[in-house]
Amino acid sequence: MTLSADTVRWTGVFPAVTTKLKEDESLDLPATQASIDRLITNGVSGVIVLPMLGENASLTAAERESVILAAKEVVAGRVPLLSGLAHVGMTEALASARHYEKLGAQGLMAFPSIAYKSDPRETAAWYRTLGTGCGLPIMIYNNPIAYGVDVTPAILNDLADVKNIVCVKEETGNIRRVTDLYNECGDRFSVFCGVDDLLLESAALGVTGWVSGMTNAWPAECVELFNLCMAGRYDEARRLYRILTPAFHLDTDVKLVQYIKLAEKVVYGAPEWVRAPRLPLIGTERERVLGVLEATVSVLAATPRSAA
Repeated sequence: MTLSADTVRWTGVFPAVTTKLKEDESLDLPATQASIDRLITNGVSGVIVLPMLGENASLTAAERESVILAAKEVVAGRVPLLSGLAHVGMTEALASARHYEKLGAQGLMAFPSIAYKSDPRETAAWYRTLGTGCGLPIMIYNNPIAYGVDVTPAILNDLADVKNIVCVKEETGNIRRVTDLYNECGDRFSVFCGVDDLLLESAALGVTGWVSGMTNAWPAECVELFNLCMAGRYDEARRLYRILTPAFHLDTDVKLVQYIKLAEKVVYGAPEWVRAPRLPLIGTERERVLGVLEATVSVLAATPRSAA
């Protein structure tokens, strides 16, 4: 099904789904499907497979296709299914975008070129070409900390006429950016928080969605937190946010893939294996992360839940 800006207004919690692997680094599609079903059962509004957290760049083209097909099967139309789109060159990016559409993806979370720090003119041209060259709605993945490319409010305003660009995942880490985006572009784009430990602050400034990492581990709690924020119930939201924030801080580390997969293992037994160059956590680092995760599990278990 092809969707355009005329029919899409994404809102809610969209977890960036981890790609489950076996110890030999091969795909574990049944575990991936089980995790997606768990997310949907616990109330997320959409899922994004093959994000950076899903080790997109470490997978082959055939593996990425397998992940999308497996996700489509388990999603079964219950929520929107988006795919990450991460390439160096535009020819490959457009080919993948069109292929993912045929496979059943209903939207793209599009990275900038992952091996080149484009200037503002080049960045705008990259997203304009994607937006006019495929039929799927696009969420711009703006993470200048990781990729060195900032899709600024001015660049977004320049892209306002590209109807298939419908959303921006705001991950600059600068909370001022949310207001600057609305002041520059009005309500032209949906603005999603892309940093777990800025969710409450971003919600107070008007974001309508959240691309979350730690939702993989705690989907019910993260959906509850988001709903409390959307309802303006900030006293209750702050209590839950303070419990989750130590774990949310792990979402901003360069090893977020290992940390979040370990969180999934702790919370519900999912495999934590990663693909090289990433390696599983060991030693004092593993113990430190386990301490944060186990403390979060303990406090959540002892905390009454809100009716969000």
